[in-house]
Amino acid sequence: KVVSFVTSIGSEKIDPVGMQHPSGRPWTREEVDTEGTLRILRNPKTGWKILTEKDVENAEERAKQQLELDNNDESIFVKGTEEKENEIPAYMDQSENIYNRYGVKLEGDQKPAGEVLTAMLSEELVPVRCPHAPSACRMTTLIRSVKSTSDSIGGTVSCVCTNVPVGLGEPCFDKLEALLAHGILSLPATKGFEIGSGFEGTKLRGSEHNDPFEAAEGDVKLKPKTNNAGGTLGGISSGQNIVFRVAVKPVSTIGQEQNTVNFLGEKTVLAAKGRHDPCVLPRTPPLIESMTSLVLIDAALIQLARTGNGATVADQNKIGVNSDPTSEANKRQRVN
Repeated sequence: KVVSFVTSIGSEKIDPVGMQHPSGRPWTREEVDTEGTLRILRNPKTGWKILTEKDVENAEERAKQQLELDNNDESIFVKGTEEKENEIPAYMDQSENIYNRYGVKLEGDQKPAGEVLTAMLSEELVPVRCPHAPSACRMTTLIRSVKSTSDSIGGTVSCVCTNVPVGLGEPCFDKLEALLAHGILSLPATKGFEIGSGFEGTKLRGSEHNDPFEAAEGDVKLKPKTNNAGGTLGGISSGQNIVFRVAVKPVSTIGQEQNTVNFLGEKTVLAAKGRHDPCVLPRTPPLIESMTSLVLIDAALIQLARTGNGATVADQNKIGVNSDPTSEANKRQRVN
C-alpha cells in the first residue's frame, strides 16, 4: 500500500505522535482523508449565521449576503482580535472533537454543545489531509492567515509504502530511491526529496544511524531494529516500509501585485486575476501516491523480466529455479 499525507505547512509541523496510527501501524488512505478533514466553526457573536429562505427569500441575494457574513467572520478570525480567542471554538473534527485556532482541544465548559454548537456549524470543510487533528487545526489557521494577504505557502508531504517486496531496484544508476526521486520531482511544485532519516540523519553518529539486524520469526530470518535507511539498502528494497518526504513550494501565482519586467526589459507589474489556492499541499498526496505506485510497479516489472518468474535471485537459489531466461522452464513460464 502507498499512503501519503501532509506533514507540514510553513512552520507548522505535524506532532510526532501523528506520524502513524495510535496503534503503531501506518495510516490508511481512508483514515488520512477522514481524520484530516475539519469543519470550520463560525462565531455567532460576530453577527454570523446560516441564512435561510425565511431570512432572505431570493436565493441569489441570500448567497450574496451569506458570503458577506462569512467574509466578515473570517476577517475577524484572521486578525485574532476576539476576546479570549483561546477559548473560542474554531474547528470540529470527524469525531466531533472541538478545537481552538491553535489545535487545543476544548473540553468541559469551554466545549459548545446543543444549540450553541449548532449555531456555530458552517458548511465549510477543509480537507487538510493531515491525519492528526490538532496539527491540522494549526495548519488550517496558517493557511487562512496567508489567504487573507493574497499570498501562498508551501510545506512537506510524507509517503509510506508497505508490503514492498525485497529486491526491487539496482545497486547503481537505477537505485530504487533514485527512481522514486526522479518520478516525484517530475511532479509540479516539488522542490525536494529525502528518504528515511533524510537531512536529519546528518546530525546523528554512525552508531546512532545504523540499522542493526535482529532475528525474526517466520519466513523472514532477519529484520532491522530501526528503519533510518527508509526501506532500501544499497539502492534495493529491503522489505521494510519505504518512507520518504517531499518538499512542495508555495504557489507562484498569487493575488498580490509583483514587480517584474516585460520581454523588452521594461519595468511592469504582474497582477494575477481569478481564483488561486493559497496552498496546494492538501491536493498533493494523490499525486505522490500515483507517481510512487507507477515507479514501484515499473521496478517490479523489471524484476519480473530479469528473473522470468518474478522471484529474487535469493528466492531462486532457495527453491532451485533456473534464472536463465533461455531455459525451457522460463520460456514456458513467460508463455503461461
